[in-house]
Amino acid sequence: MRYFINSFLRNLRVILIISTFSKMFTFALITQAQAPKPYGPIPNKAQLNWHEMEMYSIIHFGVDTYTDKEWGFGDESPELINPKKFDAAQIVGALKAGGFKGIVVVAKHHDGLCLWPTKTTSHSISASKWMNGKGDMIKDYQNACNKLNMQLGLYCSPWDRNNALYGQPGYLDIYRNQLKELLTNYGPVFVSWHDGANGGNGYYGGANEERKIDRSIYYQWPQTWEMIRKWQPQIAIFGDVGPDIRWVGNEEGHAGETCWATYTPEAPEPGKVASNGFSQYWKSTQGTKNGKYWMPAECDVPMRPGWFYHANQNEKLKTASDLVALYYQSVGRGANLNLGVSPNPDGLLERRDVEELKKFGEIINLTFKANILAGAQLRAKNIRQGNSKKFGLQFLTDQDRYSYWATDDDVHTAQLTATLPQEKTFNVIQLRENIKLGQRIRAFSVDIFDQGVWKEIAKGTSIGSNRLIRLPKKLKVSRVRLNINQADACIALSHFGLYSEPLRPETPKILRNQNGIVTIVEQPGSTVYYTVNGDSPSSASKVYSRAFDFKNGGKIRAIAIDRWNNISDVTYIELGISKIQWSLSSNVKPTKGFAADAIDDNLNTRLEFDKLPDDALPIELTVDMGKTNTIKAFTFYSGKPDVNESIIDKYGIAVSEDGVNWRKLPDGEFSNIRANPVEQIIRAKEILSARYFRFTIRHLNGSGRFSIVELGIR
Repeated sequence: MRYFINSFLRNLRVILIISTFSKMFTFALITQAQAPKPYGPIPNKAQLNWHEMEMYSIIHFGVDTYTDKEWGFGDESPELINPKKFDAAQIVGALKAGGFKGIVVVAKHHDGLCLWPTKTTSHSISASKWMNGKGDMIKDYQNACNKLNMQLGLYCSPWDRNNALYGQPGYLDIYRNQLKELLTNYGPVFVSWHDGANGGNGYYGGANEERKIDRSIYYQWPQTWEMIRKWQPQIAIFGDVGPDIRWVGNEEGHAGETCWATYTPEAPEPGKVASNGFSQYWKSTQGTKNGKYWMPAECDVPMRPGWFYHANQNEKLKTASDLVALYYQSVGRGANLNLGVSPNPDGLLERRDVEELKKFGEIINLTFKANILAGAQLRAKNIRQGNSKKFGLQFLTDQDRYSYWATDDDVHTAQLTATLPQEKTFNVIQLRENIKLGQRIRAFSVDIFDQGVWKEIAKGTSIGSNRLIRLPKKLKVSRVRLNINQADACIALSHFGLYSEPLRPETPKILRNQNGIVTIVEQPGSTVYYTVNGDSPSSASKVYSRAFDFKNGGKIRAIAIDRWNNISDVTYIELGISKIQWSLSSNVKPTKGFAADAIDDNLNTRLEFDKLPDDALPIELTVDMGKTNTIKAFTFYSGKPDVNESIIDKYGIAVSEDGVNWRKLPDGEFSNIRANPVEQIIRAKEILSARYFRFTIRHLNGSGRFSIVELGIR
């Protein structure tokens, strides 16, 4: 018996030794497996954090909130600021509910007023009535971010229309000291945000003059950036051309369908045409394939037409569906979305803004809640060094952005097949690369197996940190194939997902022609309900069945409800009186279009003028409305300017009852209109009564042709 026991123990010892050596050998193979070498530029730690955020929000609040302007002149009194209900937690909380990961507070805009108690100027929150001058809005935002686990970013405008030293060497020390206060007193800051608005008319300590600077050298950016990184080593710096994050080139919230995270910077100039015939901003929109630096794009866009709060825009904010579309055009193209929100004079976000943010967050969460590939069988011909434990397909459906499927070094094309346990529906495709290894993939396509054959349903170019493709309709599938058609190095793909958006009817579109007839565009399978009395529409409202007369103008709201009782976003439009009797004349002959094109309620027609010498200004456009009307405001829409087109940025308004005797109203400027060319509303200080009005063009931004799409009144 003892012999058998000893023999058993000897054999067991041998088995254990063999097993141990086997495990050690397997472990050695795994640890010796070589990861792919990085390809091209790669993101630093701050940029990785920025990519992982995907969405944040820039918050505009200041004297413009009270003056109904977009850019203050610099002479506004700090006493204007008195938000009696200011609640940073309400603002930050609404953004968190929308899925945003951080905020960028506009600590100082171009008007020069600082929202923190600075030592650099008396033009600050300390001179306001709010909290008897003892408040600090930046500290309140910092506390709200800490409480809600959101990241804080800051923007201090380099252009200061209040400071007497702006444009002179002494101002640079003031600006840098403002940055130092912000970046050393408010904890970790994820981004220092800078834009390209520099120089022009301003108050400048009472000088009231135009000051121009060379923005490429005046701020000594390399030295300023070095200081910023010293104060906040973990920070990312945003600017028109970096250095860490670039502007996408528009304020519409979208990147190019091809959008490389790598970029070779070229300082853009508004209106200047590049050698390829496109605006230089187009390069920023797409990035640079195999560019010199890792410099991903930020897509900034306001939730309302303007960046600051304007009461007349309370019904014109982007809906949840609008925000979802922007999400796919920004985050879904490897960029980040920076959504502008604007607290009202009380210091709160309006109820509608909060509601739409919450709906948006819910839609995104429901969409990406379940990856239908999570239970699929994944197959590919090549796995790097045959090591599925380190580079296997299972990493494509986990939650780690940096675990990945990789191929051998000489494999730059690949095919991956996914077989689902049963048929499932989807309409969203998601791909990610492990960007710690650079951006490698240049072309891909996706197929589904349908009726015995493979059919292509989508294709694209850049992937990078994130690529989303939103299909026009939902598909039911059991087999899907991903083709990596071109890559500059071996594949390092970290995610492959298929998702299904929650069903919602499309938002109805409201149109009115020059005769005052309104049409609401219906969607198949839905019923449209609308109101014209200011009430919110519901299933108890009037059903739209045919076009109707709306010559006198007013407010129309509409929704669509489908057969499953899913409800669309509310669409809203405010219309002035019909222009059927209107006529227009000009002291300068247009070169394209008819005079009526500027007063026809049709945004697809325009009045165009060729490039004019400076002495050709002013240009006067006189409108005869055919009868006396009550006027509360004037409207102007230029449309989006072409790459070599000028845009009207300074104007005059006059009114008349007889077309002979004119009453001139104060001249004005359209601030930021080139970057954000939305309809401009010029509110009269009192209700006017007139048959004629005259719109005078006093200044053009640019040196090319210019257009007028529509003039009107409210």
